[in-house]
Amino acid sequence: MDINNYYAEENEKPLDKIAYNGGFCGIFRTICCIGDSLSSGEFETVGKDGTHHYYDMYEYSWGQYIARMTGSKVYNFSRGGMTAKQYCESFADDNGFWAAKFASQAYIIALGANDKWQEYETGSVADVDLDDHINNKKTFAGYYGEIIQRVKKISPDAKLFFVTEPKHSSDNEKAVLRKQEEREVLYGFTKLFEGSYVIDLYKYGPVYDDKFKYNFYLNGHMTPSGYMLSANMIASYIDYIIRSNPRDFALAGLIGTGIDPGVTDTIERNLYEDRKLF
Repeated sequence: MDINNYYAEENEKPLDKIAYNGGFCGIFRTICCIGDSLSSGEFETVGKDGTHHYYDMYEYSWGQYIARMTGSKVYNFSRGGMTAKQYCESFADDNGFWAAKFASQAYIIALGANDKWQEYETGSVADVDLDDHINNKKTFAGYYGEIIQRVKKISPDAKLFFVTEPKHSSDNEKAVLRKQEEREVLYGFTKLFEGSYVIDLYKYGPVYDDKFKYNFYLNGHMTPSGYMLSANMIASYIDYIIRSNPRDFALAGLIGTGIDPGVTDTIERNLYEDRKLF
């Protein structure tokens, strides 16, 4: 085998390599996905009378494709039409999703599309009160920050992955600006919350153009192949992040166990810093 395939290569970009088995995303034994219809595996049909019908088909969600790739337990706390506001104000409480029994080693949060369509104010990371989420401003950033704060309470050492919206060839100027604003918020959160990373599909993912939608969309939502493609992209991106930051994830197996990690990292870190072997 070529062990170099498991190292991040110089100048490698996210998604240069697709890990079809989930790659190192599989180091997490429990993963929680929080999102909207594109996270819930929603299918959209159109009746003869032109009426649109929407069905959350969780077994086809990218989260469950990741579960089958990696063998991990993946919770899917998503629903069509979901916004960060709705998740915080009703959905999570109504379904008991803040409960400690759902504490996970990793969280993948993919919200923003419906917040954009609802024209909720984007806000900024300054809208987050790190001492008490109750004081967060009622903006996309404020509600998104609340989600992070509340999952950190039940799983303090969890790794967090924030997914940006991808580019669509049909995006108008207003949509582009909003996606860029939300993306800026997500990168800002990585500076506020330890162990958090951005899955930047806006920058590194494919453009969702007519050819893409012909192959992977049915009406306004994805096909089974589209959701499987999304799973490959998200898992591969996480694999890239882990390969690029291996020491950040050395203790992933202890997340949620209550085991004191001690100073087990000292020898390996000294090899890197003192001898400059790598």
